[in-house]
Amino acid sequence: MPRVGLSAGTIDYQDTGGDGPVLVFTHGFPMNETQWRKVIPHFAGYRCVLPTLPLGAHRTPMNPDADLTQRGVALLLGEFLDALDLTDVTLVMNDWGGAQFLVTEGRADRVARLVMVACEAFDNFPPGPARPLAVLAGMPGGVWLMTRLFGLKFFRHNKKAYGGMSRTGIPDDVLDDWFAPATASKEIRRDLAKFATTTPRATVLLEWSERLRDFDRPALVVWAADDVMMPREHGARLVELLPNARLVEIADSATLIPEDQPDALAAALSEFLVQNGAEPVPS
Repeated sequence: MPRVGLSAGTIDYQDTGGDGPVLVFTHGFPMNETQWRKVIPHFAGYRCVLPTLPLGAHRTPMNPDADLTQRGVALLLGEFLDALDLTDVTLVMNDWGGAQFLVTEGRADRVARLVMVACEAFDNFPPGPARPLAVLAGMPGGVWLMTRLFGLKFFRHNKKAYGGMSRTGIPDDVLDDWFAPATASKEIRRDLAKFATTTPRATVLLEWSERLRDFDRPALVVWAADDVMMPREHGARLVELLPNARLVEIADSATLIPEDQPDALAAALSEFLVQNGAEPVPS
């Protein structure tokens, strides 16, 4: 897997290569690029790039002084786009919504299209059911305890934990991969704690959300109709906020639409891309 050195440290990424339009997929907490494993095969003719951001499942620790706040990770994503010189990007996010802060920070110059898939928005950082984990992460030894809980099937498949993020269920081998770095590394646990405990106040988050009005390029909002993490009304609110957006609701899915309904998500994304100047390159 290729790697790139950035100001906060080294991150790895998946890159399908080719000359097609660039799609950049971000992931959730603590997850990695395998979150999109069912979706990427639908996008032959595109260059799909999937960075593993420092949200707790990254494989290499960040520098001790790295800024791993919501804003800091968003800026790191912008730095990643710069480092790979990716332009005319379609930025696709699911679960973690912090990638939208590239707009807030005036760093969305490389982003031509924005796709928000059942992700954190407004003051829903982190979502209500996940807030006890954020509290735990702020306690001495809390992240170590969290990683031990992640290893228990009862906890990881509980509807108030990761079991609530997918209606079909996340396979244990995928969860093992997501949880392994923090389980094995004290430095990764340090990074996870920094990210999990530095979410801004609700008033700040709502102020940042208002700046999405500045993104006048095409946007697609894909929301799950039955989701305990991301309120259904947030999808409609985002479409009202973004000047050039449309909403697609997908049934029979929780937050991880790429897991539960990958074909429906790929169809909606493909239609959006073709309608907005990003047709696939013929193979």
